[in-house]
Amino acid sequence: MITAVLRKTPPALWALLAGLAAAFAHPPFGLIGLILAYGGIMLLAERAPGLKSAFWRGWLSGLGYFAVSCWWVFEAFLVDAETFGWMAPFAVLLLAGGLALFWGLAMTVYRALKPRGPWRFLVFAGVLAAFEWVRGHIFTGFPWNLPGTSWEAGGLVSQSAHLFGAYGLTWITLVMGSAPAVLADNWQRRFNWLPSALALAILTLLSGYGAFRHPTEIPPARGKLAQWIDRQPKALAVRVVQPNIPQESKYDTALYAQMVNRYLALSTQPPAPGKPFPQLIVWPEGALPTSLDYYLAPGDPVREAIAKALAPGQTLIVGGFRSEGGKSYNTLAAVGRRGQDIEVIATYDKHHLVPFGEYVPRFLAAIGLQQLVPLSPFTPGPEPQPIDIGLVRIQPLICYEALFPGYVSRGAKLSGRPADLIVAISNDAWFGQTSGPWQHHNQARYRAIEEGLPMIRATPTGVSSVIDKYGQVYKIDRLGLGEAGVIDAVVYVRRGKNIAGPNDVDLTLLRTWSFLVMLMLSGLVSVSFYARSIKKSVT
Repeated sequence: MITAVLRKTPPALWALLAGLAAAFAHPPFGLIGLILAYGGIMLLAERAPGLKSAFWRGWLSGLGYFAVSCWWVFEAFLVDAETFGWMAPFAVLLLAGGLALFWGLAMTVYRALKPRGPWRFLVFAGVLAAFEWVRGHIFTGFPWNLPGTSWEAGGLVSQSAHLFGAYGLTWITLVMGSAPAVLADNWQRRFNWLPSALALAILTLLSGYGAFRHPTEIPPARGKLAQWIDRQPKALAVRVVQPNIPQESKYDTALYAQMVNRYLALSTQPPAPGKPFPQLIVWPEGALPTSLDYYLAPGDPVREAIAKALAPGQTLIVGGFRSEGGKSYNTLAAVGRRGQDIEVIATYDKHHLVPFGEYVPRFLAAIGLQQLVPLSPFTPGPEPQPIDIGLVRIQPLICYEALFPGYVSRGAKLSGRPADLIVAISNDAWFGQTSGPWQHHNQARYRAIEEGLPMIRATPTGVSSVIDKYGQVYKIDRLGLGEAGVIDAVVYVRRGKNIAGPNDVDLTLLRTWSFLVMLMLSGLVSVSFYARSIKKSVT
């Protein structure tokens, strides 16, 4: 009976269910075994009667995947429900449906290649991984929930992102997830068991590398001890402030003084037992609903209150907006105590803006669509580069800039000054008590793994944390959704050199080339299938 029901179930429904299942592999759900659903998507695509059918099956899989991955967008439209609430269901459907087009096109290409044999899963992995790369770059890019980030950051498998990056780990994940599906052909057929064995071997190797990477580094031999000592970590006492102020409260001007007082009270409370006095205090993106130009201006009561709150030598990082030359910027500012006053040490303007959140494309603005943030459209800042705040050199990342691999490495190359620490500030209060902030947190941690740098992450309502260079977060160094408080932690940072030396391994190139080699391998397998089919047709 069960078999009959399974056979009668339309392939379109199976495609939708397979996409839904693959999405639940991601944190916070963490059902990692569901990456095997990619094998079902592969089988559905290759058994489609034609290219059009393959497209719709791929699109339906993507629709299910991105509906689960991005449903939290709904919450952002309810912050000002009177103005934007009607857009919420359309926004989720359009976002999920639009992103699903990449999967539909990927499955169309896969079906057109007509791969056969037990190794065709390599072609599937290459095609879908390539389209995921395109999704992360085209139209400003939106690499949310890449298949490679299904693994919880900080775990053993996630450590391979240090070598292969999130896109390389996406190809590997798709290989492991789809290889066992070859057994559906006929598990007793010769060599059909090899793909599953390969998937298990890859999982074992990645886990082994993850276990190998965790131990403390050992000083190098052959006369390089002096260089090693110069690169040793230094301790930096940090405090992350999470006030748990909902987004809708920021539009109530009567609550402004309460917000300021809450931030100051949390910033000045005594350190946690056993923790040193904080040298660096981090507030989240959009901490106060007033321009930095106003409350950091001389004579403003908030500036005076911050000056009194900061101890000599302390530095405050705060996110807000500012204006210059008639343009608005989403800005991170580092403020230091100088005598009885404060001064802005350095600023960073967000480069990668959120479509519809911080600006609306001109052709859509012309038909009346509005952005969610009630300010004039933001202007993108220059490409991300590290800023020196005195205590340490940091690479700022604001909000969803933390989704994009390579920003930190590119900033080091542009400036010639590698960062010692990543500081990611975000305003995930827009997304309420949903899975979105947890997923954002997991993906941000991949940047720490890729770059081998610790990260400080601050949000107003969670998830805030202090992350080590392995992407790990300990419970005492994390504040979840809806929690108010501070994180007091000691971060160990490397004293960065002015520019990478000739003997340093450029892992950015390694991550890029490894992904290209993976795609080339998929391409070679596809070509071999095509050549074999031509040979058969000739004979």
